[in-house]
Amino acid sequence: MWYGVPRIVSRFLFFGISLLTFQLFDPNGSYAYTQIYALMPFLNILFTYGLETSYFRFAQLHDRKELYNTLNTSIIISTFLFSALLLLLHEPVTNLVEMNKRPEFVTWMIGIVFFDTLCALPMAKLRLEERPRKYALVNVTGVLINIGLVLFFYFVAKPAYENDRYTFLGTLYRPEIGIGYFLIANLVASAATLLLLYKEFAAFRFSLNVKLLKEVLLYSYPLVIVGFGGMINEMLSRLVYQKIIPGDTQQEEFELGVFGANYKLAVVVTIFIQIFRLAAEPFFFNQSKQEGAQRMYARVMKFFVIACCFMFLSVALFLDGWKLLIAYRFPSYAEGIHIVPILAMGSVFLGIYYNLSVWYKLTNRNMMGAWITLAGAALTIVLNVVLIPHYRYTGAAWATLVCYASMMVASYLLGQKYYPVPYARKKLLAYIAIVTLLYLLHEAMVWPLNEKAGYYPFVYFGTALLLLGSFAWLILKVEKREFVKLPYIGKWVEKV
Repeated sequence: MWYGVPRIVSRFLFFGISLLTFQLFDPNGSYAYTQIYALMPFLNILFTYGLETSYFRFAQLHDRKELYNTLNTSIIISTFLFSALLLLLHEPVTNLVEMNKRPEFVTWMIGIVFFDTLCALPMAKLRLEERPRKYALVNVTGVLINIGLVLFFYFVAKPAYENDRYTFLGTLYRPEIGIGYFLIANLVASAATLLLLYKEFAAFRFSLNVKLLKEVLLYSYPLVIVGFGGMINEMLSRLVYQKIIPGDTQQEEFELGVFGANYKLAVVVTIFIQIFRLAAEPFFFNQSKQEGAQRMYARVMKFFVIACCFMFLSVALFLDGWKLLIAYRFPSYAEGIHIVPILAMGSVFLGIYYNLSVWYKLTNRNMMGAWITLAGAALTIVLNVVLIPHYRYTGAAWATLVCYASMMVASYLLGQKYYPVPYARKKLLAYIAIVTLLYLLHEAMVWPLNEKAGYYPFVYFGTALLLLGSFAWLILKVEKREFVKLPYIGKWVEKV
């Protein structure tokens, strides 16, 4: 509970603060936010270069203290070097990401990545040592600081500035910064998170076992390729959108803002996947030497897919409710709402791929995982170039789904060859097919209705709840034996 629930809370709090950008700024004003947060994951991968996953892997083979000291020494040195290099190349980087109008955004982004990278291994240490309370405290506190500062800038300092710019609170706000205050808040929160990890740093000693580091880097460098490929698949469409579409720059910025806003709604599924990955990596490595590990992995996959199906339905069946989160003040955001189910199902496929990836991590075949990801990245590039000019962000959404589906299938086929796991393949495919059909059925039921009619919300949300409940009943009946074995809810399920 301490490990999972606070992490869920922190992720959804950050999700909420991201959605706030689309309540405060129209699509033209939010494009810079979309662009910066599309670039940041690439830098996170470059700065950490696979050392988090490697830490979990090699902690089973080497002295943990020596490993932690060596990896942390390496990452601290490289973080300072990478950050200095980016600052020296500030102007070319700004030109590359088309942030010429807001070069300070790039500076703040570098600062965020700097602090987040220094926090990476101490946070991994907490996960490995199963210290969920400290992990939860650090996570939630950082997010609360982020939220608190955003609310302060826009709902305290901004009104004070508008009333009298020469008051103390008024001097803390500058209208030209605009959406940049989200970055400033993130920067301060990242720095505060590092301070909260002072004990983990106090236990750290500068020490570099070169032989050990070489061994770790040989394992981790394919993971960098995997990470970059994954980010290309996830973020490329937003980074290149303006370059692919010829025409009016203002229209491109508008569409990018709409795309970014609706992408955030699909992130509801991605949040669950991220939470799963945080817990799964150390779990998979710890279980790898246990008897019946493959059966355990298959069981985890089944529960994971079921949870993803529920997450998908929660998003896809209730789109009219979700779109209010982004389009309440600026209705123009809602024009891209149709891409959310496509992106959400793509996220489900991505989550399954992450779950399947245990085979190459446990068998030290990370390079094969890299090739799968690179193939997916190549497919993403081709599909984006072909589809975006004709179908705009709808084409980008379909490119994402096709890419993740392809990677999932490839990883499954190779995984069954090198590390067979008895996944309930037919049953899991049936669950995915059923939730897709339920979404399409709901769309067919509400499509002929008049959205302005008074009865519309009752029919829309009533049928959505009915279909969601039907799927829940199906799962309960089919998987009753599995649920009975679970702690806490097992006794309740047995009575049903």
